[in-house]
Amino acid sequence: MFIKILMLVVFFAVAIGIGVYCKKGAADVGGFVLGSRSVGPWLTAFAYGTSYFSAVIFIGYAGQFGWKYGLASTWIGLGNAFIGSLLAWVILGRRTRVMTQHLDAATMPDFFGKRFDSKAIKIAAAAIIFIFLIPYTASVYNGLSRLFGMAFHIDYSYCVIGMAVLTAIYVTLGGYMATAINDFIQGCIMLVGIVVTILAVLNLQGGFMGALEGLSQVESDIPGTENMEGAFASFFGPDPLNLLGVVILTSLGTWGLPQMVGKFYAIKSEKDIHIGTIVSTFFAIVVAGGSYFLGGFGRLFGDSIAYNPETGAPIYDSVIPSMLSLLPDILIAVVVMLVLSASMSTLSSLVLTSSSVLTLDMIDGTVVKGMDEKKKVSTMRILIVVFIILSAIIALIQYKSSVTFIAQLMGISWGALAGAFLGPFLYSLYWRRVTKAAVWASFAVGVGLTTANMLLGFVGKAFIASPINAGVAAMLLSLVIVPIVSLITRGPEAAKMDEVFACYDEEVKVSRKHSLED
Repeated sequence: MFIKILMLVVFFAVAIGIGVYCKKGAADVGGFVLGSRSVGPWLTAFAYGTSYFSAVIFIGYAGQFGWKYGLASTWIGLGNAFIGSLLAWVILGRRTRVMTQHLDAATMPDFFGKRFDSKAIKIAAAAIIFIFLIPYTASVYNGLSRLFGMAFHIDYSYCVIGMAVLTAIYVTLGGYMATAINDFIQGCIMLVGIVVTILAVLNLQGGFMGALEGLSQVESDIPGTENMEGAFASFFGPDPLNLLGVVILTSLGTWGLPQMVGKFYAIKSEKDIHIGTIVSTFFAIVVAGGSYFLGGFGRLFGDSIAYNPETGAPIYDSVIPSMLSLLPDILIAVVVMLVLSASMSTLSSLVLTSSSVLTLDMIDGTVVKGMDEKKKVSTMRILIVVFIILSAIIALIQYKSSVTFIAQLMGISWGALAGAFLGPFLYSLYWRRVTKAAVWASFAVGVGLTTANMLLGFVGKAFIASPINAGVAAMLLSLVIVPIVSLITRGPEAAKMDEVFACYDEEVKVSRKHSLED
């Protein structure tokens, strides 16, 4: 217990120290929100990865999908690495950085507003982010409940409060740069922690081959696969179609999430994009791939996990903690640091995104006229604290009561955000013809489909049974609706688009190692 507490104290002290160190560079909006657009590749790559993977992934998704799909759940982690990280950096990275600087856009709603010359679109995008990021932020706390109870034997409430206070301190002090540096340190902890954890857990089952043999003997309880031998140790698992839906939602969804693409706004140079692409992909392979790979062995610990007393169904959030409870204390301390790092890095990114969007895109110029730089930064700092308090309260309410609405809303947050923004953002970087009507259509479909499906689910009439598949449908529809609506509605003014896309035509000098041209 002394070692666990000592590690936490050092962790907290370093996080706060970094916040104090970065305070001077966070005096204006550019410094506070974007790190003055001078963040290096390693910091940006780790900030991207740690914002991507939280305790929701390690405790919730890895346990749930590892139980459902066995070792095939590793495909989810690989999809996160190659679609959610590698392709996102290659397709979005450079163009996002160039166009957002050209338009002087600091947030996703700000980008939409200036790209389409529409204050209404800007405010609507900000409202969607505000509504759906708060419950998503609250969900970050959930993965810590059972783990902290197991490791420290303390009430979950104290964990939530402590994590909220610490995050509020270093984010309000140092802004984006403090978040990025802390993300790098926390990312290193995650990399080491996941590797050590996998080796230790497999060792409990006689090593990899022993664990694989045991998993191959587990009988499937998924309808339609009862006679499928070794399903949980197979290449595609017992339910490949639904597995594909999870891969698409958790991988392609990052392309439309404001807290993810916002990392590209701040990167420093072309060289940094190349390095960041490699580092981010490697990070995702190890952390996401490792988490789902570990979860794939969850059924070997079926005797020790918790089950719903009424339905007899497994409680998925208990799968990973049950596996870890058998480890030595020092390794449990490492895992606690791993999950705490994953959660705090994601939490800091979400609250910084929420506060900047609300301040710059809804309050400034709409509610309050003529806010200066100092007032904007002060407002964002206040809102960070407000958002953290709100998300902590929601997490505590859900933990202390049987409120299911909150849990359902958390489940659709990712799908609603990505379903609304994926098509408009991606096409806007490449295609001049995207229209305002197409953006509105995507917003309506993304939010409308996922929300309506959730509400109908309360009365047992959801038209898409799985919230995950509903989110996938919203994202794919966004990619289809934007070009169709753009082609059948009046296009934007050519002069305006020439001005917007002029940033890509600007000539720059590069070294011979990047180009053979004179």
